Parts: sequence; structure tokens; C-alpha cells
Amino acid sequence: MKDKNFLSRLLTIALPISFQALMLASVAAADAFMLGSVEQNMMAAVSLATQIQFVQNIIISGIIAATVVLGAQYWGKQDMPSINDVYCISLRICVLFSFIFFVGSCFFPRLLMSLYTNDATLISIGVAYLRIAGFSYLLAGFSQCYLAMMKVTDHVNTVAIISTIAVLLNIVVNAIFIYGFSMGAKGAACATLIARIVEAALVIIFSFKKGYVHPTLKGLRSINKLLTIDFVKCAWPLLGAGLLWGIGFTSYTSFMGHMGADAAAANSVTAVVRDLVCCACDGLASGCGILVGNALGAGDLETGKSYGKNIVPISFIVGVASTVLMFALLPIILHTVKLTADARGYLIQMMLVMAIYMIGRSVNTILINGVFTAGGDTLFDMYSLVVAMWFIAVPLAALGTYIFHWPVVLVYACTCLDEVGKIPWTLYHFKKYKWVKDLTR
Repeated sequence: MKDKNFLSRLLTIALPISFQALMLASVAAADAFMLGSVEQNMMAAVSLATQIQFVQNIIISGIIAATVVLGAQYWGKQDMPSINDVYCISLRICVLFSFIFFVGSCFFPRLLMSLYTNDATLISIGVAYLRIAGFSYLLAGFSQCYLAMMKVTDHVNTVAIISTIAVLLNIVVNAIFIYGFSMGAKGAACATLIARIVEAALVIIFSFKKGYVHPTLKGLRSINKLLTIDFVKCAWPLLGAGLLWGIGFTSYTSFMGHMGADAAAANSVTAVVRDLVCCACDGLASGCGILVGNALGAGDLETGKSYGKNIVPISFIVGVASTVLMFALLPIILHTVKLTADARGYLIQMMLVMAIYMIGRSVNTILINGVFTAGGDTLFDMYSLVVAMWFIAVPLAALGTYIFHWPVVLVYACTCLDEVGKIPWTLYHFKKYKWVKDLTR
């Protein structure tokens, strides 16, 4: 905490990234609270429908994480040809996955919705949402590649500006379509699509400005075999961990959806609040990852190790602050969203559980997704998810939902066990320093 240079550089990078994350989370919050002020079922249905985009984001995030890891190290080395090759590899893969999710959402929406609920009303609303929002999924991976490379190449403020414009546009159009034209879920989907189109246009325009990096046609046509191998080695554990986490997390939503519309509504509100509060730890994870990656890529392993040590106490401080914030937000949330009496009861119980969960989420996100990943130590995340989530949290929650019919809050608590239980394991692995590696050629 006494390393002023580290703290200054960390905040310079992390604050804009946290702000970008806050802006992105604000879209889901706007959807939830605007739709929730109109009708509970509409809010619950859109929350379930956006789980499709959540899974897509998990896959894209795994690819983007590899892009940031290699990009940060090559940027520390100032190897511009390799940065362009990393950019093009990432762009090709992200666009492919975006197309797959577009097809699923636009042509098979009913099948996808049935994975999360058996309520006919929620399915019908969700289908209408997905058929429009699916077109925005085409642009998601494309834009994220551009934004990731801007972060790596010291343009985090531009990322924050673009995200802010897109989010504010989304929220304003949301309000116009939901309240002005009474379009409900379809209005929220149209707003998302318009915002994505504007975001894609902005990233292209900015990428051609002086001092920015954009993918070249030559790089898109040719394939750097050695760097592609490095990218795959780095990406597949991240992607695997992301899928394990994402599918597990979306299964939690499915459990709540199958416990009734009230449980689904309460869970959707809690998820929105969680994502808003998590923006700080997500930004710190990205910021620390870039700093550690720059140092390791430049060959200064001791500085990279020192940066990792500095972030540990900060991760706990952010976790405790997030817990306090969850308690503070509870009365505001209850006053804002229109819920049934049962749903309000579930929401209070879930928020209390989530407050404790936030400490584990902060520590694990910053150390695993930030420090470990920066040095290419990506397998730990996968192993820890298999044990903590898939051997403990998911089976217990599934048994409680379908076999033993436990109370909603108990099932919800089971879904939060993984993050809290991983803290000792994560700290032990940190002390082994396997993550202190230079990945560049």
C-alpha cells in the first residue's frame, strides 16, 4: 500500500475500466428496473433471456482475456507486428462465436428459453426479446476485440468514453421505447441493438486515429502459426474456465427459474445489483493484469511479482467495501422495484447472502483473473471451478431444487459457496508464484 507509483498506475488503468464495466452493468440495471416498474414477469423473462448473451459474453471474455494477456506482454516489449497478429487472431475467433449465438437467438429462441424456465408466459416474452436482441449479438465480439486492444495500448479513457456513449444511448432509447411507446421487452431489445450498432461504428472510427492500433487486411488474410499456437495455449484454459463458470452460473439462474416466477424475479434483481457492485473488482483485475503483464513481458519478473503482492490486501479491502455497499443498497432496491410480497422476501434473503459472497468474489476475481492470468497461469481457474463449483455448489443447488425442494434462500446460498470456499486455495496458489512468467517470443 506504500508503493505510490504502483497505486497511481493501477488507478489510472483500473478506474476507466471499472467505469466501463459500470456502464455495461447499467444497461442490465436499466432493463431490470424499467421493466420491473412496469411488470414483474416482463423483468423476470428478460433476465432469463439475457442468459444467452451471458454465455456468449463468457466465451468472448475468454478469448479477449488471452488477447489482453499476450497483447499486454507484447506491448511491454513494443513488438507491434505481434500485437497486430494477436488482434487478428482474436477478431476472427470472436466473430465466429458471435455468429453462432446470433443464429441460436434468432432462429431457436423458444428452445433456448425452455432451458431456463417452464413458465409459458416467461417463455413467450423471452422469445420476443431474443428475436430482436439476437442481431446485437453479431456485433458483440467484434466491438469487444477493438475495446480490448485499446485497453492494452494505453487508451483506456477512450474505452470508457465509447462505453459511456453506448450505455447512455441504450438507457435513453430504453426509456423511450418502454415508457413512451409501451413496447416492453421488445423495446429493451431494440435499444440494445441500436446501442451496439453505434458502439461498433465508434470503435472503428477511433481505431483509425493517430496513435491507435487497428487490424490490417494483411494480418486478417494471413495466419501467424507460432503466435496462433501461443494464443490457443493461453486461451483454451481461459475459455474452458469461462465456460465452466458461465454454464455453472447460468444453471443457477435456471434453478431459480424453475422455483417459480417470484424466485426468478428476485434473483434477476440480485444479479443486477451484484454486477453493478462487482465493477470495482473487475476493473482492478484488468488493471493489475495489464501492469503485471507489461512488467513480465519486458523481462522484469521481480517487478511483476511485486505488483502481484501489492494487490492482495487491496482485493480484501474492495471485498469488504462491496459487502457494506450491498447492505446499503438493499432499502433503495426495495423501494425502486415493483415485486410481489413473496418476491420481496426472497430478494431480502438473497441480498444478505450475496453480501457475504462479495468478499470471495473480489479476492478470487482480482487474483485469478488479474494476477494469475497475466503470467499465463490459466489452468488454476479451471481446476478450482471444477472442484468448488461443479463438485460442490452446482450439485447441492440442483439437489435442493429438484429432489429435496429446499427453501429458495437455501438453494441460493448453495450457489454462492464456490467463491467463498476458494479463498484459502487461491491464496495458497498465489504464494507458489507459478504465475511469474514471460510469455513473449
